[in-house]
Amino acid sequence: WSFLKAMPEWTQKKLALRREIKNELKQIDPSYKKQKKLLFSSHHMAHAASAFYPSPYDNAAILVIDAVGEWATATIGKGEGKHLTLIREMQFPHSVGLLYSAFTYFLGFKVNNGEYKLMGLAPYGDPNAKETKRFIAIIREQLVTIFEDGSIQLNRSFFTFEHGLRMVSDAQWKGLFGMGKRESSDPILQAHCNLALAIQIITDEIVLNMARTAKELTQSDNLCMAGGVALNCVTNGRIQESGLFKNVWIQPAAGDAGGAAGAALAYYFAKYAEGRAAKPGQDGMSLSMLGPGIDQEELDRFCAGLPLAPLRFKSTTERNQFAVASILEGKVIGWVQGRMEYGPRALGARSIIASPSIAGMQRKLNVAIKFREEFRPFAPVMLKAEALKYFNCDHDAAYMQFVRKISQEHRLPLPDDFHSLPIQQQLDSPRSKFQAITHVDYSARLQVVDDPSHPFYELLLEMRKQSGDAMLVNTSFNTNQEPIVCTFQDAYQCFLKTDMDILVVHNTAFIKSKE
Repeated sequence: WSFLKAMPEWTQKKLALRREIKNELKQIDPSYKKQKKLLFSSHHMAHAASAFYPSPYDNAAILVIDAVGEWATATIGKGEGKHLTLIREMQFPHSVGLLYSAFTYFLGFKVNNGEYKLMGLAPYGDPNAKETKRFIAIIREQLVTIFEDGSIQLNRSFFTFEHGLRMVSDAQWKGLFGMGKRESSDPILQAHCNLALAIQIITDEIVLNMARTAKELTQSDNLCMAGGVALNCVTNGRIQESGLFKNVWIQPAAGDAGGAAGAALAYYFAKYAEGRAAKPGQDGMSLSMLGPGIDQEELDRFCAGLPLAPLRFKSTTERNQFAVASILEGKVIGWVQGRMEYGPRALGARSIIASPSIAGMQRKLNVAIKFREEFRPFAPVMLKAEALKYFNCDHDAAYMQFVRKISQEHRLPLPDDFHSLPIQQQLDSPRSKFQAITHVDYSARLQVVDDPSHPFYELLLEMRKQSGDAMLVNTSFNTNQEPIVCTFQDAYQCFLKTDMDILVVHNTAFIKSKE
């Protein structure tokens, strides 16, 4: 069935991909026919190039992990100067990405879309529960063999993705775990949380083994990562904390979108003799704000046509003072500045921001603005001093790629029966003074701003001035199942249909009427 479903796409487009691309390019630019021939990169070479070439390192181990690209599912490489070599690979169907996606499917989320939801659900699991330990044992003994070098072997009799239209057999897995597949509309039970935690723990172990092998093969102090699994910031945090490498850098567009930059970079450094000059402490991603910008004249014309004139600020200082004062009153702000982010995370150009300390903020953001599941956590953005003070984090974390736990002295104690409480009561239990960004296991996906040119830098300084802490909630400017907004018109429409209070575009603020 999977063959029959795939063949129309192959015969109509994929087998004629070169022609398809040329036809599309000619529509964009009629002069394309005068240009050179199309060149193709292997999937994992593109990922590896996207990881190493923009990194701040002259040499690095490279680890690429995803579902599958051609046949490769995980690759270890080494970068030195302008040279990139792929050393070892694991091949389909044995895949960490597909293993994780199988659990994404079984727990009621959409494959290739809901893996981050599974990652967000795992902290609700009880690591000390007999059920969690039993699930871990079942995964190890029945589903996957884990080798010391990080390679794995799936027990293919329990997976159907090679030949079927689903990841696994629902009946088989029900017999295995003692519970049926969760449908997306079903309530989330503690057993679901425990299973999510079990596969997260297994994933951490596998990827850490791969990282150790990458270290042994390259003897580098630096690690660069890409591929969809490199967006698992819980696992990334484990690698960072392990001390295997002095430095870890992860491509902010680690998924397939980053392959576009990687393919171009791989060709450039293979073709041209010019060397590559890495800048220690400074990557080549321009804060990952590489997308379309905002045309001020177009914004001015848009404002002129509105029935109610927006607020205009004379300076960014005045704007920041207004924004922070509003945030501390409990307002939620849509924040649009400069060029859009490249990759899946909003990093300060197309963000929704709020106070991390106001009671009920997590629920307001999830339910009234993002229109998504209430259990989903939010990320904090902060300056370096706050990262060190509250999370003992002294490494670069500009792209929301690492999870850290809030330090012990800033935690509030959880109830003794915490994991026996319903999910909603777990969510409502106070965990720190930054409730909106402290997950139920005291973790947070950090974004640390250290560049004065960053759209958040001066805003966070003002937040520190008015509140004492340079920290905000930062989440992507979109609603559930919608892409992150790009243009200010996108942002304005999203602003109108949610409970956001204020929209700030450059130095202009749109405020909702209270009527």
